[in-house]
Amino acid sequence: MADDLEAYVKQPPLRTKAFFSLVDATADLVALSEKYWHAKGMNGARIRLLVEIAKHGDSILPSRLAECIGVTKANISLLLAPLEKDGLIHRASHPEDGRKSVISLTEAGKQLLFVHLPGNRQVIAEGLKGLEEQELHQLLFLLGKIRKSVR
Repeated sequence: MADDLEAYVKQPPLRTKAFFSLVDATADLVALSEKYWHAKGMNGARIRLLVEIAKHGDSILPSRLAECIGVTKANISLLLAPLEKDGLIHRASHPEDGRKSVISLTEAGKQLLFVHLPGNRQVIAEGLKGLEEQELHQLLFLLGKIRKSVR
């Protein structure tokens, strides 16, 4: 049994190899991005929340934000609290349903993204510099196929 396991681990099926290669490449790119944010005294996960809010017109329901980043509704409040404390987001009552709240970026949150996103995007571009433009399009196409197949 140990020999079979060793053979399976050392020579996994092609799809398994592709999966782990994708995971490793993603981890390397995320590490580049995190290094950039840490050098700026920030956290990439918090920046992701700010970017998602910005993508939704600077205003979003916490439940929708939780969906977008793949966390539970219960966890989103824990993730938003430090951003609110730092003055990067603002919570307000929903205009139509007072039981709900709406999250929006403050001017400080918008400014942070405006100042630092270009540098982060450059770091990511450097990490992908080994791919030609056509290959990047092909990569996006292939990743789209993967996402469709797992949904």
